[in-house]
Amino acid sequence: MIERRHWHPAASLADVTSQPLAARLLGEDLVLWRDGTGTVHAWPDRCPHRGAKLSMGRVADGRLECPYHGWQFEASGHCAHVPALPGFVPPATHRVASYEVKEAHGLAWVRLQAGEVAMPAFPAEDDVHLRKLNCGPYLVEASAPRIVENFLDMAHFAFIHEGWLGSRGASSIDDYVVEATPTGLVATQCKAWQPQASVHSTKPAQVEYTYEVTGPYTVHLTKIPEQGSVAVAGWREAIGLFACPVDPERSIVWIRLASVDFDSPEQQLRAFQDTIFGQDKPVLESQRPKRLPLDPRAELHTVADRASSMYRRHLSRLGITFGVC
Repeated sequence: MIERRHWHPAASLADVTSQPLAARLLGEDLVLWRDGTGTVHAWPDRCPHRGAKLSMGRVADGRLECPYHGWQFEASGHCAHVPALPGFVPPATHRVASYEVKEAHGLAWVRLQAGEVAMPAFPAEDDVHLRKLNCGPYLVEASAPRIVENFLDMAHFAFIHEGWLGSRGASSIDDYVVEATPTGLVATQCKAWQPQASVHSTKPAQVEYTYEVTGPYTVHLTKIPEQGSVAVAGWREAIGLFACPVDPERSIVWIRLASVDFDSPEQQLRAFQDTIFGQDKPVLESQRPKRLPLDPRAELHTVADRASSMYRRHLSRLGITFGVC
């Protein structure tokens, strides 16, 4: 699968400690853990000795210990100790496979197969004038492509997010521009009338969006509201959606916020995103088929769906098979 060559978020960095953490990616069980130096590792969640879950074990002296027979594995994956045979020196073949891991955007990203694909970008990450904060994780019984497409869709604002990001009385979508990029697409000049575009909105306003798809299951946007419609002067924000394709019809989502707000409690900022995503979740889980159809004849389309239609074509060109049909 081409998806194995892409980077995917597997866990929040805050949850990856010295104790093993079970995770799942692209239908495979993983174990994530930190060694004595704090380095994050991702391995198959299966001891090569008798197949027990390593995530049920513990970390001892910087080694991951299997819960079944106590075999201890070094950070390199090599077995360093077999308690049943204290004098035994395990050969190089006694080892656990390992996957590439990177820390970015507050998450542990894993790639199951080596490739040339870069880490999905979130341009706001390097802006020191923006506060970064992760929301979630949100478990969704839907495919990752369905979730990304929903993030790109403005026509649902007036109905799913009525009173927040939209209003039934202002549901029309103005024409906008979509261009293909090597990582997916960029949609600009996207406008939406929103009663409460953010936690700091003081009145309804026209908000301009820019969307960018940076990976098969990753997308981010920037929002610029009308001047004077937000309590915080010079308000600007970027929001990234990072979906972990757990199984073809199940995903875990993290939302990364980047805004000029350094004062509001984290709980307040997260509560707003929890509300918005909580409105999306039941509709996402209701869609049939659960996997995103890439055949253009499978569902109906309009000009308002230009971004999502290009997203589907991009997945098709990439050869994505996980979470689509």
